[in-house]
Amino acid sequence: MTSPLQALTPEEQLEHLRRGAAEIISEDELLDKLRRSRREGRPLRVKLGLDPTAPDIHLGHTVVLRKLRQFQDLGHQVVLIIGDFTGRIGDPTGKSVTRPQLTEAEVRANAATYARQLGKILDPARTEIVFNNDWLGRLTFAEVIQLAARYTVARMLERDDFAQRYREGRPIAIHEFLYPLAQAYDSVAVRADVELGGTDQKFNLLVGREIQREYGQEPQVALLMPLLEGTDGRDKMSKSLGNYIGIDEPPAEMFGKAMSIPDELIVKYMTLVTDLDLEEIRSLERGMAAGRVNPRDAKLRLAHALVRMYHGQEAADAAQEDFLRVFSRRELPSELPELAVAAGEMDAVRLLRETGMAASNSEARRLIGQGAVRLDGQRVTDPNAPLHIADGAVLQVGKRRFARLRVHPGGGAS
Repeated sequence: MTSPLQALTPEEQLEHLRRGAAEIISEDELLDKLRRSRREGRPLRVKLGLDPTAPDIHLGHTVVLRKLRQFQDLGHQVVLIIGDFTGRIGDPTGKSVTRPQLTEAEVRANAATYARQLGKILDPARTEIVFNNDWLGRLTFAEVIQLAARYTVARMLERDDFAQRYREGRPIAIHEFLYPLAQAYDSVAVRADVELGGTDQKFNLLVGREIQREYGQEPQVALLMPLLEGTDGRDKMSKSLGNYIGIDEPPAEMFGKAMSIPDELIVKYMTLVTDLDLEEIRSLERGMAAGRVNPRDAKLRLAHALVRMYHGQEAADAAQEDFLRVFSRRELPSELPELAVAAGEMDAVRLLRETGMAASNSEARRLIGQGAVRLDGQRVTDPNAPLHIADGAVLQVGKRRFARLRVHPGGGAS
């Protein structure tokens, strides 16, 4: 299906692609490529490399994935490179120590999970998925030496992370120098016109431009997207830090997490990870700055837009109604999961463990100490005090997790 955006002039396409971009190296080159693409009827080949070190796509990943979709809507071809070879090296970007290498089985399992989720964002008809082991795995040792001879150690040490580790005497394994070269060779292999990446990937993308020149190709344009802070408002969104919003998460969980972000990130999230109109976003930004718009209302708009994008309008409406019911009107969610517990008394730590609301005794004690646990609306403060569990009692952990307890003589959480 032809998108209306394909009728845009090259200059209008460039303006469309600027949305949210941190840097384009260079805009003049991109405009020239867009003009030639229109003139010759050849879609640009737009590359993104993913080293599948984590199996779940979150909103941080979607910043670049949504930019890829913009290129697709403009009529261009996305080339998604699953790093089944480079993933075993491990991207050293931003790392202060050598990263452990992934096994082939781990990389393949993660790649399969990524591929299943990409259809929520990308147009399959304009997405070419390739694995870089298909060309990197076939390079002879002599060819690797020829590739390495096209870049210097001095240039590699211009990277901040390598330079810092070198100054401080921390080890840098030789294979880490090969990672930027391998990623650059990917651009040669797929003849990339444009490569996307986060701002932390700038060095790698620029190496790609140099290596393409060395192999007689026109250098790719590097389009860099901002890194998205997580729900804590401090660190880059990451599953390992627990500050992420996954695109496969249930609607209520996604909605609640979006409502928890700091106010200062509302506009950034709207711009980078939603399809809201830019004029609406600017209007909300002006309204919040002038005190006419409550940030909570802007976050409701953000949360609803996110759930709608990944779960549909009906789910978004229901998630918003549930959120307002619980947090504005202090009512229970419309649907509660049921968990089975043993009859009789038990302490709060055991209750959280048996219901799966805490992964360990230490986590259970931490949640109780934070005042995050309620039973039938009453805060639980003593982890060791015996609790009498009535059938149908409501257990609440944190702001968004609720369950109705069902007492069974045999016990055990279900």
